[in-house]
Amino acid sequence: MLRRGIEPIIAVVILVAVTLVIAIGVIGWIMGWWGTFGATESIQFFPDSNIAIAATGTNLYLHAKNTGSASAIIYKIEVLGIDSATISTVINVNPTGSVSISDGEVTMAPGGEATIVCSLGNAVAGAKYQVKIYTRAGNVYSVTVEARLASG
Repeated sequence: MLRRGIEPIIAVVILVAVTLVIAIGVIGWIMGWWGTFGATESIQFFPDSNIAIAATGTNLYLHAKNTGSASAIIYKIEVLGIDSATISTVINVNPTGSVSISDGEVTMAPGGEATIVCSLGNAVAGAKYQVKIYTRAGNVYSVTVEARLASG
């Protein structure tokens, strides 16, 4: 009786080849070799972030930098305990990193550093407020800032 099938050596070679192809694909995806699949945003907030209370209004100043490898798009900023936070402008700190505002969203390219200014409702001087920053990638960043009377 004839038994037909793949020789064991050929079967092993095929299995090793398939395993290598899958391993290279997974490693490439993790390392970001295939476009932006492995790229991530990472926003760092600096301690000079604060809420400034002035006679003309109250503003949140968030000094932030995207230290990740993908652009970060901030679409919502919440200050717990204060009515609303409306993103009004962006002050670029690092001219080499691109930070822009469009339709109420802030886009921070990798390496982009800026101070994001938001109009707020009433805040109490000396109080600390928790700020939540939401990005299109689904990340929520949290930072605590202090409200102080604006100088000048």
